[in-house]
Amino acid sequence: MTNFKIFAVTVAATFISLSAAQAGDAEKGKATFIHKGCYECHGFEGQGGSAGLRLSNTQLPEDGLIAFVRGTSGAMPPFSSKIISDAELSDIYAYLQSRPKPADPKSIPLLAN
Repeated sequence: MTNFKIFAVTVAATFISLSAAQAGDAEKGKATFIHKGCYECHGFEGQGGSAGLRLSNTQLPEDGLIAFVRGTSGAMPPFSSKIISDAELSDIYAYLQSRPKPADPKSIPLLAN
């Protein structure tokens, strides 16, 4: 195995172990989502609202969500770790990922035509 392959495997293993260590708690995430007011723009289920995008079942990885919350320059203000911790954001991510996936439009009779 070349040095590059060994390095790549080591880096991948490190990220996998970090991701597993940061696994959030969906129940805590729901409480934090409500307590911090995320629902006001994103809806109680993270389904999106008039002011915020749909977040439930996002394809964005957890670290991407955390980075966005920390450094957004759009309509949503950035939130520092003094306002919401990485652990709380991991819990929120777990909550959002736990929400039921939307129905396939083809499975809805009214939309099937």
